[in-house]
Amino acid sequence: MTALAQALPLPNARGARIAYQAALVIGGSLLVAALAQVVVRLPFTPVPISGQTLGVLLVGTAFGWLLGGLTLLLYLAEIAVGLPFAAEGKGGLEVLTLATASGGYIWGFLAAAILMGWLANRGWDRSIRSSISVMLLGHIVIYVFGISWLMASIDVGLQDALTLGLAPFVIGDTIKLLLAAGALPLAWRLVGRRED
Repeated sequence: MTALAQALPLPNARGARIAYQAALVIGGSLLVAALAQVVVRLPFTPVPISGQTLGVLLVGTAFGWLLGGLTLLLYLAEIAVGLPFAAEGKGGLEVLTLATASGGYIWGFLAAAILMGWLANRGWDRSIRSSISVMLLGHIVIYVFGISWLMASIDVGLQDALTLGLAPFVIGDTIKLLLAAGALPLAWRLVGRRED
């Protein structure tokens, strides 16, 4: 099976296909970067609430494991070289180190995109039920990376890390999960390639 982006009509020429895939990767990284700027800052947690998780869910699942992974790898590289693409317009290598409490979530985006893309390549993005499962597993991966990182970064125990790095995000992430989980099966219907 293929992911949604791979099911769209591709150019016949090899160079054109590569250009198409490069455009997807660049466009996907820019989408995640743009959604990262949609931020709500809560005073009691060092991790901002942002829209970038929605971008990760959509890109990782729609692009498949390889293109989704490359997209998030490019996103991390854009942040590392100093582009203001992380939440709140932050950039630079330090954003991806333990100096930043939210760096683990960003690394988790890469792992989640690969997992969700791998599941999408196996048809898990075709129905609402399986799509919800994909998005939930993606969130779990992001939280495992993020909470572990948060514990090390600010030297807190698991209970405090869950209070600071999970509890404030549950409602917003549930909404993002449902939006992304609904969008993928709908997109498959629109391209006429839905497979259950």
